[in-house]
Amino acid sequence: MDDLALLSELAPTAEKNLERHLAATKQWYPHKMVPWSRGRDFAEDEEWDPREADLPDAVRSALYVNLLTEDNLPYYFRDIDRMYGYADGAWGEWTRRWTAEEGRHAIVIRDYLMVTRAIDPVWLEDGRMAQVQSGQVPEPPSALHGFAYVSLQELATRISHRNTGKLLGEHDKVGYEIMARVASDENHHFIFYRDMAKAALEADPNGMMTAIADEVTGFAMPGVGIPGFNEHAKAIANAGIYDFAIHHEQILVPVVLRHWDVENVTGLDAEGEQARERLMKYIRRSEKVAARIARKREAVDAGEPEQELASA
Repeated sequence: MDDLALLSELAPTAEKNLERHLAATKQWYPHKMVPWSRGRDFAEDEEWDPREADLPDAVRSALYVNLLTEDNLPYYFRDIDRMYGYADGAWGEWTRRWTAEEGRHAIVIRDYLMVTRAIDPVWLEDGRMAQVQSGQVPEPPSALHGFAYVSLQELATRISHRNTGKLLGEHDKVGYEIMARVASDENHHFIFYRDMAKAALEADPNGMMTAIADEVTGFAMPGVGIPGFNEHAKAIANAGIYDFAIHHEQILVPVVLRHWDVENVTGLDAEGEQARERLMKYIRRSEKVAARIARKREAVDAGEPEQELASA
């Protein structure tokens, strides 16, 4: 099934899910969440002092990566619009609504970081320039691949924002509230795409199973292009914000295995069965890796020498 035929068939589901999204989301305003009274001017040639905000380096890494990921919105919009925006009705409306909601995230996080001086503003702006100039983002090749990838990515982003907020909240309640608000938006986006992917499995089980297998086995967080991304990802993993074990336990298991129930999808041809076999083989291997990482984390929590938790 080509993309236009698929989107036409799924248009009633998209409309229903959009209406649910609009009913469930709450209007909020970044300016009401930022603690403006804590801010002051940056004097000429002033050097940023990390002591102005008492935060662990891993939390700064997470805030840096999370914000620069949000800053890359023009390129995410390009791909979302390429896959869904050209269709009439609910699809185009969803694409624009999603973009408007995502735009608030960068606004509120950046304003908070500037007011509290939690991150070096020069470092942050240099990173933004490098990230947006490179324009690197995952580019799912079809609407089916887009459903699969964005479902995983939106949930991963929600988890990362939420866990960053929890650690930030140990030092600043306002920071926790901001990250929780952003994470809530991401969760609503995830639900829309998760359920569209489920509908796509029913409409085109072979194509969608292949797309899920491709995107699960090749999944990467949208941080390519961020300066020092690998080093920041390691710090984020070691802090328990987001790592491979979390990815397996909080994304692959509840979404791919339970909600999409890929093991029990019917109507597959030989190619679809091969894709499912490839997917399940990967998830079984992922489970073993996740268990090793969990054991490493338990060892670290017990006071043994710190080990890298980003992968195993």
